[in-house]
Amino acid sequence: MIPLDRGARAGALLRRRTEPPLWEFGDLLIRRYHPAELDTVLTLHRDGLAQVGLQPGDGIYYEYDLFQMEDLYLREGGEFLVGVLDIGELVAMGGLRRFPGHSAKVGELVRLRVRPDLQRRGYGSALVMALEERARELGYLMLRGDTTAYQQPALELYRGFGWRETRREVINGIVNIHIEKPLG
Repeated sequence: MIPLDRGARAGALLRRRTEPPLWEFGDLLIRRYHPAELDTVLTLHRDGLAQVGLQPGDGIYYEYDLFQMEDLYLREGGEFLVGVLDIGELVAMGGLRRFPGHSAKVGELVRLRVRPDLQRRGYGSALVMALEERARELGYLMLRGDTTAYQQPALELYRGFGWRETRREVINGIVNIHIEKPLG
């Protein structure tokens, strides 16, 4: 059991199965993505970006990887997890993949999304914990990621788990913030 003290109503992330991975967090099950869920994942991704005024193709965000989940995540030393409410509704997601151009020991956490009307319930925290745990299992020693200055709640979430900012860059007028976390 992994305690969660970030205001979550459920209190703990419970690992239920190692392979395929399965966690429980109150009324949310976190499990591996299934290809039949692509449309829902795309909607969740786009809604999350729209919430802060971003969209795929803006120079920072893209979505080609979501159409290649098995190849880019599941077959290449990564993982793609979804959060499903106990009523069967997919409401959260997050991916882990090998960081492009780096050692097999460096992973990238991407596509962390929680449906906007269900944010601030601990689901994002539970996904981060599950993805970090999965990264350790897959042999990663370092995780990297990025977010934008528009996504302050995401940045605060990562900082709460010990991620640190490494640099900033401006892309098409948008401040992109790079972060990382060593896995010990």
